[in-house]
Amino acid sequence: MLDRFLIRLEDMLPNMLAAVIILAGGYIAQVITLRLMGKALKLKHVDATVHKFLMSMVKVIITIIVVVSALSAMKVPMSSILAAIGTAGIAIGLALQDSLSNVAGGFIILFAKPFRCGDYVKIGENEGTVDIISILYTKLNTIENKAVYIPNSIASKSAVTNCTSEKNRCIELKFPISYSEDHKKVIEIIRGVLQAEDRVLSAPAKPLVVIGEHGTHAVIILTRSWVRTEDYWQTRWDILQKVKEAFDENGIVIPFEQLDIHMKDK
Repeated sequence: MLDRFLIRLEDMLPNMLAAVIILAGGYIAQVITLRLMGKALKLKHVDATVHKFLMSMVKVIITIIVVVSALSAMKVPMSSILAAIGTAGIAIGLALQDSLSNVAGGFIILFAKPFRCGDYVKIGENEGTVDIISILYTKLNTIENKAVYIPNSIASKSAVTNCTSEKNRCIELKFPISYSEDHKKVIEIIRGVLQAEDRVLSAPAKPLVVIGEHGTHAVIILTRSWVRTEDYWQTRWDILQKVKEAFDENGIVIPFEQLDIHMKDK
């Protein structure tokens, strides 16, 4: 029994060695191919989203080819390999329906381009900067630098808010003031703050400062101003600070909600 095993092992050894060489060579070829492909895509200035997606696809394809070649080198009949792949494909397809829908979702994102790598987006309850769009999932990095992995099937079906796809963004702010304040004076103060801010644009529309609504406890002054998308957050914060400082200098009261309680004598 042992002799037969050793003889058979000796007969299979060249095939096993060939399979190992194919696997090792395939790994090296995969690394080199991906490296060259990456450089070529960069030279062609291919979009980062397409770049990463194609790289992940090629990696999977090369892996499948290398594994099949290794099995063939071990004298596994090709018909058996194809039959096994077909059977496994059906079984895996049934077991991994969600994963296949993720792959389809990845292609939808790739070609429809609702967002790209580097965009700041909101997908469902998650938001962050798009870092990777792979075959199965989309990775977001949040402001707190947390990694959020969203299946492509969900990302392609959800309502997506892309905050950075356009060149300019509108900053909308609301400032409550007391009903006793001179609203015309307040409007001029806020307009002066906006006009003094270099990052505020005059197009596509000039800064808007109007009475937005009559609130329960205050008159709400509504402002809308346009800035470059990359300046959005810092400009927003600076305007809030400068308006508060201007209000303090001019004695403008920002009211807070009050609750009046009247006691009835029995």
